[in-house]
Amino acid sequence: MPELTSVVNTFPSARIPSQSGGLAVEVSLIAQLMHGSGNHLFASVSARQQAHQEFIDELDEPSAKLGGTDFDKGDPTSLYSFVVGPKGHPFHRHAGHRVFTAISGSGGAQLRFSSASMEQIEADPHQFIRALQFINIPPDCMFTVRFGGETWHQFAPLTPGSIHPVFFALSCHTNELGGDLPDALRQQVMANAATIPSLTTLLPQKVLDLLENTLSQTRVATIDLSLDAPPGSLQRAVCGTARGSAGVILGAWGRWRGSRGFVSNRPGRSRVVELNALPQHSLLRTQFADGAFHHEDTFVLTMDLADFKEKTATALLSRLLDGFLSAPPQSVARLMAFRNVLVKPIGLRTSPLGCPVSSLLSPDKSNLFAHRFPVLDQAIDEQHQRAQVILGANDKHLVFRSCVGVEIIDGSRVQFTLGTRVRFKNLFGRFYMAAIDRVHRAYVTPMMLSAAVSHAMADAPQGAAAVFA
Repeated sequence: MPELTSVVNTFPSARIPSQSGGLAVEVSLIAQLMHGSGNHLFASVSARQQAHQEFIDELDEPSAKLGGTDFDKGDPTSLYSFVVGPKGHPFHRHAGHRVFTAISGSGGAQLRFSSASMEQIEADPHQFIRALQFINIPPDCMFTVRFGGETWHQFAPLTPGSIHPVFFALSCHTNELGGDLPDALRQQVMANAATIPSLTTLLPQKVLDLLENTLSQTRVATIDLSLDAPPGSLQRAVCGTARGSAGVILGAWGRWRGSRGFVSNRPGRSRVVELNALPQHSLLRTQFADGAFHHEDTFVLTMDLADFKEKTATALLSRLLDGFLSAPPQSVARLMAFRNVLVKPIGLRTSPLGCPVSSLLSPDKSNLFAHRFPVLDQAIDEQHQRAQVILGANDKHLVFRSCVGVEIIDGSRVQFTLGTRVRFKNLFGRFYMAAIDRVHRAYVTPMMLSAAVSHAMADAPQGAAAVFA
Protein backbone atom coordinates (compact mmCIF):
# COMPACT_ATOMS: atom_id res chain seq x y z
CA MET A 1 0.00 0.00 0.00
CA PRO A 2 1.23 3.57 -0.68
CA GLU A 3 2.55 5.63 2.22
CA LEU A 4 0.12 8.26 3.47
CA THR A 5 1.24 11.39 5.33
CA SER A 6 -1.29 13.70 6.94
CA VAL A 7 -0.90 17.11 8.58
CA VAL A 8 -2.40 17.67 12.04
CA ASN A 9 -2.77 20.84 14.11
CA THR A 10 -2.46 19.13 17.47
CA PHE A 11 -0.18 16.46 18.96
CA PRO A 12 0.80 13.91 16.28
CA SER A 13 -0.54 10.63 17.64
CA ALA A 14 -0.80 6.94 16.83
CA ARG A 15 -3.26 4.34 18.07
CA ILE A 16 -2.81 0.58 17.63
CA PRO A 17 -5.88 -1.51 18.54
CA SER A 18 -5.28 -4.73 20.44
CA GLN A 19 -5.76 -8.00 18.55
CA SER A 20 -6.41 -9.91 21.76
CA GLY A 21 -9.11 -7.72 23.27
CA GLY A 22 -6.94 -5.57 25.52
CA LEU A 23 -6.39 -1.83 25.65
CA ALA A 24 -5.01 -0.11 22.55
CA VAL A 25 -1.48 1.30 22.36
CA GLU A 26 -1.58 5.12 22.30
CA VAL A 27 1.47 7.28 21.52
CA SER A 28 1.55 11.09 21.19
CA LEU A 29 4.36 13.52 20.39
CA ILE A 30 4.27 16.50 22.73
CA ALA A 31 7.23 18.75 21.90
CA GLN A 32 10.47 18.96 19.95
CA LEU A 33 13.38 19.98 22.15
CA MET A 34 16.65 21.72 21.39
CA HIS A 35 19.17 19.94 19.15
CA GLY A 36 21.13 17.38 21.17
CA SER A 37 19.08 17.85 24.35
CA GLY A 38 17.85 14.24 24.35
CA ASN A 39 21.38 12.88 24.82
CA HIS A 40 22.21 15.58 27.35
CA LEU A 41 19.13 14.84 29.47
CA PHE A 42 19.70 11.09 29.16
CA ALA A 43 23.24 11.46 30.54
CA SER A 44 22.23 13.60 33.51
CA VAL A 45 19.14 11.54 34.37
CA SER A 46 21.11 8.28 34.11
CA ALA A 47 23.68 9.57 36.58
CA ARG A 48 21.04 10.73 39.07
CA GLN A 49 19.11 7.51 38.69
CA GLN A 50 22.22 5.42 39.32
CA ALA A 51 22.78 7.22 42.62
CA HIS A 52 19.19 6.61 43.79
CA GLN A 53 18.71 4.24 46.72
CA GLU A 54 16.09 2.27 44.73
CA PHE A 55 18.27 1.90 41.62
CA ILE A 56 18.34 -1.48 39.87
CA ASP A 57 20.07 -2.43 36.61
CA GLU A 58 18.59 -5.49 34.91
CA LEU A 59 17.21 -6.52 31.50
CA ASP A 60 18.99 -3.59 29.77
CA GLU A 61 16.51 -1.24 31.45
CA PRO A 62 18.16 0.54 34.41
CA SER A 63 15.45 1.96 36.66
CA ALA A 64 14.70 3.53 40.03
CA LYS A 65 11.50 3.50 42.05
CA LEU A 66 10.69 7.14 42.80
CA GLY A 67 7.38 6.52 44.55
CA GLY A 68 5.99 3.26 45.89
CA THR A 69 2.55 1.91 46.68
CA ASP A 70 0.65 2.59 49.90
CA PHE A 71 -2.08 -0.03 50.10
CA ASP A 72 -2.93 0.93 53.69
CA LYS A 73 -4.21 4.22 52.28
CA GLY A 74 -5.73 2.66 49.18
CA ASP A 75 -3.03 3.76 46.72
CA PRO A 76 -1.93 0.99 44.31
CA THR A 77 0.13 3.29 42.05
CA SER A 78 3.89 3.61 41.79
CA LEU A 79 6.30 5.81 39.87
CA TYR A 80 9.58 4.79 38.23
CA SER A 81 12.29 6.37 36.15
CA PHE A 82 13.95 4.17 33.58
CA VAL A 83 16.36 4.52 30.67
CA VAL A 84 16.98 2.54 27.51
CA GLY A 85 20.48 2.76 26.04
CA PRO A 86 21.77 2.58 22.45
CA LYS A 87 21.35 -1.22 22.25
CA GLY A 88 17.67 -1.13 23.18
CA HIS A 89 16.15 -3.79 25.40
CA PRO A 90 14.48 -7.21 24.86
CA PHE A 91 10.83 -7.83 24.00
CA HIS A 92 8.80 -8.25 27.18
CA ARG A 93 5.44 -7.55 28.80
CA HIS A 94 3.91 -6.68 32.18
CA ALA A 95 0.66 -7.80 33.74
CA GLY A 96 -0.48 -4.27 34.58
CA HIS A 97 -1.13 -1.23 32.41
CA ARG A 98 1.64 1.27 31.75
CA VAL A 99 1.65 5.02 31.19
CA PHE A 100 4.91 6.89 30.71
CA THR A 101 6.34 10.17 29.44
CA ALA A 102 9.72 10.05 27.76
CA ILE A 103 12.30 12.11 25.88
CA SER A 104 13.99 10.41 22.98
CA GLY A 105 17.73 10.45 22.46
CA SER A 106 19.32 12.48 19.69
CA GLY A 107 19.08 9.56 17.26
CA GLY A 108 15.36 8.91 17.76
CA ALA A 109 13.52 5.83 19.01
CA GLN A 110 11.49 2.97 17.59
CA LEU A 111 8.65 1.63 19.73
CA ARG A 112 7.68 -1.95 18.90
CA PHE A 113 4.40 -3.50 20.04
CA SER A 114 2.56 -6.78 19.62
CA SER A 115 -0.82 -7.39 21.23
CA ALA A 116 -0.85 -11.15 20.65
CA SER A 117 -1.82 -13.01 23.81
CA MET A 118 0.19 -15.85 25.29
CA GLU A 119 -2.58 -18.27 24.32
CA GLN A 120 -2.43 -17.06 20.70
CA ILE A 121 1.36 -17.38 20.63
CA GLU A 122 1.32 -20.89 22.08
CA ALA A 123 -1.22 -21.93 19.45
CA ASP A 124 0.67 -20.25 16.60
CA PRO A 125 3.92 -18.25 17.22
CA HIS A 126 3.31 -16.42 13.90
CA GLN A 127 0.44 -14.60 15.64
CA PHE A 128 3.08 -12.49 17.37
CA ILE A 129 4.44 -11.37 13.97
CA ARG A 130 0.96 -10.67 12.58
CA ALA A 131 0.16 -8.40 15.50
CA LEU A 132 3.52 -6.60 15.36
CA GLN A 133 3.61 -2.86 14.62
CA PHE A 134 6.26 -0.14 14.99
CA ILE A 135 5.98 3.55 15.89
CA ASN A 136 8.94 5.80 15.03
CA ILE A 137 9.80 8.74 17.31
CA PRO A 138 12.08 11.55 16.03
CA PRO A 139 15.22 12.70 17.89
CA ASP A 140 15.01 14.98 20.93
CA CYS A 141 11.23 14.64 21.34
CA MET A 142 8.99 14.53 24.38
CA PHE A 143 6.28 11.92 23.92
CA THR A 144 3.72 9.93 25.89
CA VAL A 145 2.94 6.21 25.72
CA ARG A 146 -0.01 4.28 27.12
CA PHE A 147 -0.71 0.58 26.66
CA GLY A 148 -2.59 -2.21 28.37
CA GLY A 149 -1.27 -5.05 30.43
CA GLU A 150 0.03 -8.11 28.58
CA THR A 151 1.10 -5.98 25.57
CA TRP A 152 4.49 -7.15 24.28
CA HIS A 153 6.83 -4.22 23.70
CA GLN A 154 10.43 -3.43 22.85
CA PHE A 155 12.14 -0.06 22.60
CA ALA A 156 15.05 0.22 20.18
CA PRO A 157 17.14 2.90 18.42
CA LEU A 158 15.49 4.38 15.35
CA THR A 159 18.55 3.50 13.29
CA PRO A 160 20.24 0.09 13.78
CA GLY A 161 23.76 0.46 15.18
CA SER A 162 23.07 3.98 16.49
CA ILE A 163 25.42 5.40 19.11
CA HIS A 164 22.62 7.44 20.67
CA PRO A 165 20.50 6.32 23.64
CA VAL A 166 16.88 5.42 22.92
CA PHE A 167 15.20 7.50 25.65
CA PHE A 168 14.67 8.12 29.33
CA ALA A 169 11.20 7.99 30.83
CA LEU A 170 9.03 8.52 33.89
CA SER A 171 6.60 5.61 34.12
CA CYS A 172 3.41 5.47 36.16
CA HIS A 173 2.14 2.03 37.09
CA THR A 174 -1.54 2.83 37.54
CA ASN A 175 -2.18 -0.37 39.49
CA GLU A 176 0.81 -2.37 40.67
CA LEU A 177 -1.54 -5.28 41.43
CA GLY A 178 -3.10 -5.13 37.97
CA GLY A 179 -3.26 -8.24 35.80
CA ASP A 180 -2.79 -11.89 36.65
CA LEU A 181 0.10 -11.94 39.12
CA PRO A 182 1.50 -15.12 40.69
CA ASP A 183 0.93 -15.30 44.45
CA ALA A 184 4.60 -14.76 45.29
CA LEU A 185 4.80 -11.65 43.10
CA ARG A 186 1.52 -10.36 44.51
CA GLN A 187 2.94 -10.59 48.03
CA GLN A 188 6.05 -8.75 46.84
CA VAL A 189 3.89 -5.97 45.43
CA MET A 190 1.85 -5.75 48.64
CA ALA A 191 5.09 -5.28 50.57
CA ASN A 192 6.10 -2.44 48.20
CA ALA A 193 9.14 -4.52 47.22
CA ALA A 194 8.37 -4.95 43.52
CA THR A 195 10.72 -3.67 40.81
CA ILE A 196 10.40 -3.25 37.06
CA PRO A 197 12.41 -6.47 36.43
CA SER A 198 10.32 -8.48 38.88
CA LEU A 199 7.17 -7.34 37.07
CA THR A 200 8.58 -8.29 33.67
CA THR A 201 7.98 -11.40 31.54
CA LEU A 202 10.36 -11.96 28.61
CA LEU A 203 9.25 -13.17 25.21
CA PRO A 204 9.67 -16.96 24.85
CA GLN A 205 12.85 -18.01 23.07
CA LYS A 206 11.01 -19.82 20.25
CA VAL A 207 9.23 -16.59 19.35
CA LEU A 208 12.48 -14.65 19.55
CA ASP A 209 14.08 -17.06 17.08
CA LEU A 210 11.10 -16.69 14.76
CA LEU A 211 11.21 -12.92 15.08
CA GLU A 212 14.92 -12.77 14.22
CA ASN A 213 14.41 -14.86 11.07
CA THR A 214 11.25 -13.03 10.01
CA LEU A 215 12.19 -9.37 10.47
CA SER A 216 14.91 -9.53 7.83
CA GLN A 217 12.36 -10.73 5.28
CA THR A 218 9.23 -8.85 6.33
CA ARG A 219 8.36 -5.18 6.28
CA VAL A 220 6.57 -4.44 9.54
CA ALA A 221 3.71 -1.92 9.55
CA THR A 222 5.16 1.34 10.83
CA ILE A 223 3.72 4.70 11.88
CA ASP A 224 6.10 7.65 11.63
CA LEU A 225 5.40 10.60 13.93
CA SER A 226 7.11 13.93 13.44
CA LEU A 227 6.96 17.56 14.51
CA ASP A 228 9.57 19.58 12.65
CA ALA A 229 9.47 18.04 9.16
CA PRO A 230 7.53 15.35 7.24
CA PRO A 231 8.93 11.81 7.55
CA GLY A 232 11.20 10.89 4.64
CA SER A 233 11.83 14.49 3.58
CA LEU A 234 15.25 16.07 2.97
CA GLN A 235 14.57 18.52 5.79
CA ARG A 236 13.96 15.61 8.18
CA ALA A 237 17.23 13.96 7.11
CA VAL A 238 19.27 17.16 7.53
CA CYS A 239 17.65 17.86 10.89
CA GLY A 240 18.38 14.31 12.05
CA THR A 241 22.06 14.66 11.14
CA ALA A 242 22.32 17.98 12.97
CA ARG A 243 20.59 16.63 16.06
CA GLY A 244 22.79 13.55 16.13
CA SER A 245 25.96 15.65 15.94
CA ALA A 246 24.76 18.00 18.69
CA GLY A 247 23.73 14.99 20.76
CA VAL A 248 27.26 13.58 20.78
CA ILE A 249 28.61 16.87 22.16
CA LEU A 250 25.84 17.59 24.66
CA GLY A 251 25.72 13.98 25.82
CA ALA A 252 29.43 14.09 26.63
CA TRP A 253 28.88 17.42 28.39
CA GLY A 254 26.07 15.93 30.48
CA ARG A 255 28.25 12.99 31.56
CA TRP A 256 31.17 15.28 32.42
CA ARG A 257 29.01 17.77 34.33
CA GLY A 258 27.76 15.14 36.75
CA SER A 259 24.47 14.76 38.56
CA ARG A 260 24.31 17.30 41.38
CA GLY A 261 20.95 18.39 42.73
CA PHE A 262 19.74 20.61 45.52
CA VAL A 263 16.91 20.36 48.05
CA SER A 264 15.79 23.44 49.95
CA ASN A 265 13.29 23.00 52.79
CA ARG A 266 11.51 26.25 53.60
CA PRO A 267 8.94 25.80 56.42
CA GLY A 268 6.21 28.40 56.54
CA ARG A 269 5.53 28.75 60.25
CA SER A 270 8.64 30.73 61.31
CA ARG A 271 10.82 33.28 59.60
CA VAL A 272 13.51 35.76 60.50
CA VAL A 273 12.20 39.34 60.69
CA GLU A 274 13.95 42.65 61.25
CA LEU A 275 12.79 44.76 64.20
CA ASN A 276 12.25 48.50 63.94
CA ALA A 277 14.19 49.12 67.17
CA LEU A 278 16.36 47.32 69.67
CA PRO A 279 14.49 45.20 72.26
CA GLN A 280 14.13 46.98 75.56
CA HIS A 281 16.46 44.61 77.42
CA SER A 282 19.04 44.19 74.64
CA LEU A 283 22.61 44.19 75.92
CA LEU A 284 23.52 45.99 72.69
CA ARG A 285 22.16 49.21 74.27
CA THR A 286 25.30 49.30 76.43
CA GLN A 287 27.52 49.51 73.35
CA PHE A 288 28.34 52.97 71.95
CA ALA A 289 25.99 54.33 74.61
CA ASP A 290 27.15 57.86 73.79
CA GLY A 291 25.17 57.59 70.57
CA ALA A 292 28.24 57.70 68.35
CA PHE A 293 27.25 54.87 66.05
CA HIS A 294 26.14 55.00 62.43
CA HIS A 295 24.36 51.70 61.79
CA GLU A 296 21.98 49.58 63.87
CA ASP A 297 19.84 46.52 63.18
CA THR A 298 18.26 43.61 65.05
CA PHE A 299 16.79 40.42 63.65
CA VAL A 300 14.56 38.00 65.55
CA LEU A 301 13.30 34.45 65.03
CA THR A 302 10.52 33.16 67.31
CA MET A 303 9.99 29.41 67.78
CA ASP A 304 8.07 27.02 70.01
CA LEU A 305 10.14 25.99 73.01
CA ALA A 306 8.84 22.42 72.56
CA ASP A 307 10.89 22.19 69.36
CA PHE A 308 14.13 22.18 71.38
CA LYS A 309 15.77 19.73 73.72
CA GLU A 310 17.27 22.46 75.91
CA LYS A 311 14.77 24.41 78.01
CA THR A 312 16.86 27.26 79.46
CA ALA A 313 18.04 30.40 77.67
CA THR A 314 21.63 29.75 78.74
CA ALA A 315 21.73 26.26 77.22
CA LEU A 316 19.96 27.42 74.06
CA LEU A 317 22.40 30.31 73.63
CA SER A 318 25.30 27.89 73.93
CA ARG A 319 23.74 25.75 71.17
CA LEU A 320 23.14 28.85 69.05
CA LEU A 321 26.75 30.02 69.32
CA ASP A 322 27.94 26.52 68.48
CA GLY A 323 25.73 26.70 65.38
CA PHE A 324 27.48 29.87 64.20
CA LEU A 325 30.79 28.03 64.47
CA SER A 326 29.87 24.50 63.39
CA ALA A 327 27.15 25.00 60.80
CA PRO A 328 27.63 28.31 58.97
CA PRO A 329 25.61 28.62 55.74
CA GLN A 330 27.80 27.69 52.79
CA SER A 331 26.43 30.57 50.74
CA VAL A 332 27.51 33.07 53.40
CA ALA A 333 30.89 31.36 53.71
CA ARG A 334 31.40 31.80 49.96
CA LEU A 335 30.48 35.49 50.20
CA MET A 336 32.97 35.93 53.05
CA ALA A 337 35.70 34.17 51.06
CA PHE A 338 35.07 36.55 48.16
CA ARG A 339 35.04 39.54 50.51
CA ASN A 340 38.32 38.39 52.12
CA VAL A 341 40.04 38.25 48.73
CA LEU A 342 38.95 41.84 48.00
CA VAL A 343 39.91 43.43 51.33
CA LYS A 344 43.07 41.53 52.26
CA PRO A 345 45.33 43.65 50.00
CA ILE A 346 44.25 46.82 51.83
CA GLY A 347 44.87 45.31 55.25
CA LEU A 348 41.32 44.83 56.55
CA ARG A 349 40.44 42.09 59.00
CA THR A 350 39.43 38.73 57.43
CA SER A 351 37.42 35.80 58.79
CA PRO A 352 35.67 32.71 57.42
CA LEU A 353 32.58 33.54 59.52
CA GLY A 354 30.04 36.26 58.78
CA CYS A 355 31.11 39.53 60.40
CA PRO A 356 28.38 39.72 63.08
CA VAL A 357 29.80 36.63 64.82
CA SER A 358 33.35 36.48 63.45
CA SER A 359 34.88 37.29 66.85
CA LEU A 360 33.83 33.83 68.07
CA LEU A 361 37.14 32.78 66.51
CA SER A 362 39.09 35.26 68.67
CA PRO A 363 42.09 33.82 70.57
CA ASP A 364 41.24 36.07 73.54
CA LYS A 365 40.02 33.77 76.40
CA SER A 366 39.70 36.43 79.09
CA ASN A 367 35.90 36.39 78.98
CA LEU A 368 34.24 33.10 78.00
CA PHE A 369 30.58 32.24 77.80
CA ALA A 370 29.80 28.64 78.84
CA HIS A 371 33.57 28.19 79.42
CA ARG A 372 34.06 28.03 75.66
CA PHE A 373 33.01 31.04 73.57
CA PRO A 374 35.12 34.26 73.65
CA VAL A 375 32.82 37.26 74.19
CA LEU A 376 33.19 40.94 75.06
CA ASP A 377 30.33 40.90 77.57
CA GLN A 378 27.54 38.63 78.74
CA ALA A 379 24.35 38.79 80.80
CA ILE A 380 22.18 35.99 82.20
CA ASP A 381 19.15 36.53 84.44
CA GLU A 382 18.70 34.51 87.61
CA GLN A 383 15.97 32.28 86.20
CA HIS A 384 17.96 31.58 83.00
CA GLN A 385 15.02 32.90 80.96
CA ARG A 386 17.19 35.49 79.18
CA ALA A 387 20.83 35.15 78.10
CA GLN A 388 22.89 37.50 75.91
CA VAL A 389 26.46 37.96 74.77
CA ILE A 390 28.30 40.78 73.03
CA LEU A 391 30.64 39.99 70.14
CA GLY A 392 32.64 42.37 68.01
CA ALA A 393 35.95 43.64 66.73
CA ASN A 394 37.82 46.82 65.83
CA ASP A 395 39.02 47.23 62.26
CA LYS A 396 40.84 49.94 60.29
CA HIS A 397 37.66 51.37 58.82
CA LEU A 398 34.97 50.63 61.44
CA VAL A 399 34.13 49.13 64.83
CA PHE A 400 31.23 46.73 65.18
CA ARG A 401 29.45 45.15 68.12
CA SER A 402 26.90 42.36 67.85
CA CYS A 403 24.46 41.03 70.43
CA VAL A 404 23.31 37.42 70.29
CA GLY A 405 20.39 36.77 72.61
CA VAL A 406 17.91 34.11 73.66
CA GLU A 407 14.75 34.86 75.65
CA ILE A 408 12.07 32.39 76.78
CA ILE A 409 8.59 33.96 76.71
CA ASP A 410 5.66 32.66 78.77
CA GLY A 411 7.38 29.30 79.15
CA SER A 412 6.27 28.22 75.68
CA ARG A 413 8.08 30.33 73.09
CA VAL A 414 11.69 31.27 72.56
CA GLN A 415 13.10 34.32 70.77
CA PHE A 416 16.52 34.28 69.15
CA THR A 417 17.97 37.69 68.30
CA LEU A 418 21.03 38.89 66.42
CA GLY A 419 21.64 42.65 66.44
CA THR A 420 24.54 44.82 65.27
CA ARG A 421 25.81 48.36 65.87
CA VAL A 422 28.56 49.89 63.74
CA ARG A 423 30.70 52.99 64.26
CA PHE A 424 32.65 54.33 61.29
CA LYS A 425 36.26 55.40 61.69
CA ASN A 426 36.66 57.11 58.35
CA LEU A 427 35.05 57.84 55.00
CA PHE A 428 35.98 54.38 53.67
CA GLY A 429 34.06 52.78 56.55
CA ARG A 430 30.97 54.75 55.56
CA PHE A 431 31.40 53.69 51.92
CA TYR A 432 32.02 50.05 52.91
CA MET A 433 28.87 49.84 55.04
CA ALA A 434 26.77 51.46 52.33
CA ALA A 435 28.03 48.87 49.85
CA ILE A 436 27.18 45.84 52.00
CA ASP A 437 24.12 47.13 53.89
CA ARG A 438 21.50 45.65 51.56
CA VAL A 439 22.99 42.14 51.42
CA HIS A 440 23.77 42.29 55.16
CA ARG A 441 20.14 43.01 56.05
CA ALA A 442 18.39 40.99 53.35
CA TYR A 443 20.52 37.87 53.33
CA VAL A 444 23.65 37.46 55.47
CA THR A 445 22.29 38.10 58.97
CA PRO A 446 18.90 36.36 58.48
CA MET A 447 20.57 33.33 56.91
CA MET A 448 23.20 33.08 59.67
CA LEU A 449 20.60 33.30 62.43
CA SER A 450 18.32 30.80 60.73
CA ALA A 451 21.11 28.27 60.15
CA ALA A 452 22.30 28.56 63.76
CA VAL A 453 18.77 27.97 65.08
CA SER A 454 18.46 24.95 62.79
CA HIS A 455 21.66 23.61 64.38
CA ALA A 456 20.19 24.21 67.83
CA MET A 457 17.23 22.04 66.82
CA ALA A 458 19.41 19.14 65.67
CA ASP A 459 18.82 17.18 68.88
CA ALA A 460 15.22 18.33 69.20
CA PRO A 461 12.27 15.95 69.76
CA GLN A 462 11.11 13.99 66.72
CA GLY A 463 8.83 16.02 64.46
CA ALA A 464 10.56 19.38 64.97
CA ALA A 465 11.15 21.15 61.67
CA ALA A 466 14.31 22.79 60.38
CA VAL A 467 14.24 26.56 60.02
CA PHE A 468 15.25 28.61 57.04
CA ALA A 469 15.08 32.32 56.44
